[in-house]
Parts: sequence; structure tokens; C-alpha cells
Amino acid sequence: MKNLTIIGLILLALSVLLFYLTANNFTINDLGMPHIMGIMGGIGVGLIIGGLVGYVSKGSAIKAEQKKKEYRQLQKDKEDLEKQAAEIARREAELRQAQNNNPQV
Repeated sequence: MKNLTIIGLILLALSVLLFYLTANNFTINDLGMPHIMGIMGGIGVGLIIGGLVGYVSKGSAIKAEQKKKEYRQLQKDKEDLEKQAAEIARREAELRQAQNNNPQV
């Protein structure tokens, strides 16, 4: 969003600069239909670009969140497997200890 704001401000400054370079001695009484159409066109282009950038940003954020969830799930699964492995190792150690204490002849 910060980049979008910076780009918007740069485009706004550029449009103001171009307007002052092309309109000498402009007063509010000189505001005509071509100016209004230009303003409406600028707003329309800004909304289209903003919508596209917002759509892409939202998609990226959703993908990143999904990857985080998958990573957390993998960590949880890893912890569960480690607990199961520790439990199996403990049972095997107990079984070996029991076999060592009661040797069969």
C-alpha cells in the first residue's frame, strides 16, 4: 500500500505540473467541459489501476497466509511424529529392560 500511495502522489504531481505547463493564466471561470472530462478520465484510470493493484495485493496476501498455515501445520505434524517416536523408543527400551531382567533359558 505504501508503494501505491507513493505512485499515486507522483502521478498527481505530474498531472499538476502538466496542467500548469499547458494552461497559462487559468482561472476558475475558464473551467470547461474538456477539463471536467479530463478529471473524470483521470479518476477512472486511477480507480482501474487501484483495483488491479488491490486485487493482485490481496491475492498475494492470501497466498502468503495459506503458506504460513501450511507451515504451522507441518510443524505441528512434526512435533506429533517426534512425540510418537519418543513413545515408541520408550516402549522398546522398557521391553528390552524386561527381557534383560527375565532371561528365558
